[in-house]
Amino acid sequence: MTTSAAGQPLVPQPPATVSGLRQALAQIAPAALPAYTRELDQAADQSRQGADLAPLQRFIAQWSVYVHIQRQPELAGEFRRWEDLADAGDAQQARQAAAEIGRILDQAHTALALHPR
Repeated sequence: MTTSAAGQPLVPQPPATVSGLRQALAQIAPAALPAYTRELDQAADQSRQGADLAPLQRFIAQWSVYVHIQRQPELAGEFRRWEDLADAGDAQQARQAAAEIGRILDQAHTALALHPR
């Protein structure tokens, strides 16, 4: 992952487009590119089958949030710590982790002017 000055995003938030998100991922989270491509293919197939853009719109929103979080190293680290606690903690820790993950996702949706989850 590219490094940044303390507290600064690694890259600017890209436009909410397939190519903009792909370019940002290539810089900040290249390991996520196979999942991105696989999910894009699934969303495109669903959109074609249903003659509906909703699957592609959900895909763009989901990956915009992912990039928003991953481009901020401190926030991405916090998110990973909560995910780890949700996986490895007891029931109370998992509930707390789920609440914190939800808070981070809600803040990302708000920052991107997306509808909350």
